[in-house]
Amino acid sequence: MTPETVVVLTTCGNDDDADGLARLLVERRLAACVNVLGRVQSTYRWNDEVQQEQETLLIIKTTAPRLAAVEKTIREQSKYELPEVIALPVHAGSADYLAWVRESVAELKD
Repeated sequence: MTPETVVVLTTCGNDDDADGLARLLVERRLAACVNVLGRVQSTYRWNDEVQQEQETLLIIKTTAPRLAAVEKTIREQSKYELPEVIALPVHAGSADYLAWVRESVAELKD
């Protein structure tokens, strides 16, 4: 059985924070690839008020076994009180691409 591929969504308050988080996740082999989509408009309810902010969206490709470590890293690096961490299972995709994701996040063995 191979690990399930997941896509994780999170946001950062600016491009520099997003770029730093993306690089850290890939360097730590927690993500195979992170897409950084600059300047998205987010509308949400916080402290019982509707808020609107410009944010940077990250799309993180990883596996279910690495999800806890991805979430921990996001929480440690985020400047938000409650950072977004939403994991979506990948039910299908290019077999070669999904194999690359698994290989890219596999823990190195001595």
